[in-house]
Amino acid sequence: MQAFIVLLPLFGAMLAMPIGRMAGARATELMTIAFLLIAATLSWINFLDVMQNHTKDVVPLFTWIVSGSLKAEWSVRIDTMSSVMMVVVTTVSALVHIYSVGYMHEDKSRPRFFAYLSLFTFAMLSLVTADNFLQLFFGWEGVGLASYLLIGFWHHKKSANDAAIKAFVVNRVGDFGFALGIMASFYVFQSIEFDPVLEAVRSNALVLPYGFDQPVPIQELHIGFGNWSVHALTLIGILLFIGAMGKSAQFFLHTWLPDAMEGPTPVSALIHAATMVTAGVFLVSRFSPIYEAAPNAAAMVTLIGAITAFFAATVALLQDDIKKVIAYSTCSQLGYMFFAAGVGAYGAAMFHLFTHAFFKALLFLGSGAVIHALHHEQDMKKMGGIRTILPATFLFMFIGTIAITGVGIPGLKLFGVPFGTAGFVSKDMILESAFAGIAEGRRFAGFAFVMGILAAIMTAFYSWRLIFLTFYRRSRAPEHVLKHPHHVDNWILYPLIPLAFGALFAGMMFFNQFVGKDAAAFWNGSIVVAGEGASHGAMPTHEGADDVTENKDVIAETISAATTAHETTNEVEAEAAHQPAAAPAHGAADGGGEHHFPLWVILAPFIAMSVGLLGAIAHYMRGDPLRPGLLREGGMIYAFLKNKWYFDELYRLIFLNPARWLGRVLWKMGDGKIIDRFGPDGISALSALGSRLMVRLQSGYIYHYAFAMLIGIVILLFMVGWGGL
Repeated sequence: MQAFIVLLPLFGAMLAMPIGRMAGARATELMTIAFLLIAATLSWINFLDVMQNHTKDVVPLFTWIVSGSLKAEWSVRIDTMSSVMMVVVTTVSALVHIYSVGYMHEDKSRPRFFAYLSLFTFAMLSLVTADNFLQLFFGWEGVGLASYLLIGFWHHKKSANDAAIKAFVVNRVGDFGFALGIMASFYVFQSIEFDPVLEAVRSNALVLPYGFDQPVPIQELHIGFGNWSVHALTLIGILLFIGAMGKSAQFFLHTWLPDAMEGPTPVSALIHAATMVTAGVFLVSRFSPIYEAAPNAAAMVTLIGAITAFFAATVALLQDDIKKVIAYSTCSQLGYMFFAAGVGAYGAAMFHLFTHAFFKALLFLGSGAVIHALHHEQDMKKMGGIRTILPATFLFMFIGTIAITGVGIPGLKLFGVPFGTAGFVSKDMILESAFAGIAEGRRFAGFAFVMGILAAIMTAFYSWRLIFLTFYRRSRAPEHVLKHPHHVDNWILYPLIPLAFGALFAGMMFFNQFVGKDAAAFWNGSIVVAGEGASHGAMPTHEGADDVTENKDVIAETISAATTAHETTNEVEAEAAHQPAAAPAHGAADGGGEHHFPLWVILAPFIAMSVGLLGAIAHYMRGDPLRPGLLREGGMIYAFLKNKWYFDELYRLIFLNPARWLGRVLWKMGDGKIIDRFGPDGISALSALGSRLMVRLQSGYIYHYAFAMLIGIVILLFMVGWGGL
C-alpha cells in the first residue's frame, strides 16, 4: 500500500501527456485526480494505522546503488514523520489538482501542467519516505526541478522564466551545503542509512571515520580542516540546515520565494502549503537527534528562524500583490517552525507545519479565486467591495485569516485541548516552547520568543489588511471588471471546503497526538520529544575503547547493534504508550514535563493578534483605506520595507553584477580574443591565408608555368651537382 502512495503520482506524471494527446486534456485531468485521490485515501489509512498501532516499517523496493562500502536501497520508510508528511502532501496536492481543473480551464497546455503537478507530488513523496540520505537527496532535487518547471510554466512570460531560474539558482546554493552535509555524514558514519546514523548519535556510539586510527564517541568527535578543528555533529547539522534554508526560503536564501508567484496560483499553493518549502522543516525534524547533540547548530536554527519570522512579516506589511502578501506570510510562518525546532520543540514545529498546510492552501486558493474572478488582477489597491460578488470565497478567506492570525480563547480547554483555530493552537505551542527554552538554557530562545510575538502582531495586521482591502469598502476595480466578473467554477470552490474544515479544527483534533499527552507514543521515536531523552538509553561508557579493534567492519557492527537495541527500546515504548498518562498543561511542549507559564505568556499571543487586528481596523475600515499610514511613501522606513530590505538590490550588487562582469570578460577576452583567436579561429584563418597564397600561384599563363618549371630544373640540377661534389 505504502509503495502505491509514492508511485501513483509518478504514474500520473508519466501518462498525463500521452493521454492528453490521445483523449484530450479532460481525460488527463480526471486520470491524475483519480490517482491523487487514491494516494490521499491510502495516506490517511496509513496515518490512522500508524497513529493507533504505532507502526514502524521500511518497505524495500529495490537496490539502487552499490559502490564499495556505499549501498543505497530505494525504500519506503513508514513512521510517524513520513506518515504525517504523506497526508499533508497527498491531501493538499489532490485538492490542488481538482482546483486546477477550474482555474486552468482556458490554458491550452493543461496536460503538461498536470504532468508537472503530479511529478512535483512524486518528488516530495520520495523525499519524505526516504530511508537514506541519497534517496532523500533525489527527492530534494526532484522537488527543485519540478518547482522550476511549474514556476516557469508560462514560459512565454520573461518574468516567469526569470523567476524559475532564480528559484533554481538560489536553491543550488542551499543544496551545495546539503550535499556537503551528506558527504560529511558518510565520512563520519560510513553509512548513509538513517537508522544507523541516528542511533549512533542517540547512543553516543563509537565511530571510526576514514583516516582515523582509533574509534571516538560520536558526540566527542572533532574533524580537522587545516589548522581548524570542528565538532563533527555541529558541522553536519549546520550543513544540513543550509540546505533547509534554501528550500524553506529562510533569511539570506529567501529571495526566490516571492518571485515564485509568477507561476499559476495552484502552483503557489502546492509549493507554499505542502511541498517544497516544508521540506526544510521536515529535514531538521527528521535529524533532531543530531541537533540535540549539537547545541550550536540548534542555536543557528533558532536564530535564523526567529529573524525570518520577523523579517518576512515586516515586508508583508506593505505588499500590494495579494499573492506576495501570502508568500511572505509563508516565509514568516516557516520561521516559526524553525525556531521551534531550534529550541527542541520538534513536535510543535511539525504540528504547525501540519496546520499551516490547511490554512495556507486555503488562503492561496482563495486568492486564486479572487484573481480569477477579477480578470487576473492581483493588486489589492484595485480591488475592494467584492464580498458581495464572491460571498463563498470571502467566507473561505475569512476562515483562513482567523486561522493564520490565531483566533481562539486562551486558557479555555474543551475535552482537554485548547479551544481555537488551527493556527491558534499550533502557534501558541511554538511561542510557549520558545519561552520554556529560556529556562532550559536554549540559546536565542528569548530572542525567538520576542521576535515571535512581534511577528504575530504584524501577521494579524497584514492578514486583515488583505481582507479589508480586497473585500470591504467601495470597489476600486475597473468598471468592466465589476460589470463582468469571471464566474468562479465549482471546481475552484469545492476544494476549499475540506481546507476550511482543517483550518478551523485540525489544531484541536490532533493537539494531543502532536504535542499533548499522547505525543511520545504518537511520534514513537521518529523525532526527539521533550522529556523523552532517557528512553533512548544512558550514555555508554567507553572504558574498553582501547580494546576496540580498528577494523571498520567492527565499528559498523557496533552501530548495527545500537540500531537493534533502539528497535527493542521502541517496542517497549510502544507497549508503554498504551498505559494511561496524566494530561500535561497547555504549555507542555511535545508532551514532555509540564511547563507552568505566567499568565502574561499565555495571553501574549492573543494580545498580539488583537493589537494587529485593531490596527488594521483603525486604518482600513475608517476613512480612505489607501491614505498614508504611520509609514508614508517617500520615508526611509517605508522604502526599506517596500523594497524588501533591499536584498535583491544587495545581491545584484554583490553577486549578480560582478558575475556578469566576470562572465563578459571571460567571454570577450578569454574565449573570444585568446581561445578562439589562437584556437579554432586562428587555425581556420591560417588555413584560409594558405589557400589564398596557393590560389595566387595559379595565374593561368603558360609562360609562368614554363618559368616555374625552368626554376625547378635549375634547382634540381644544382642539387644533383652538389651531391656529386
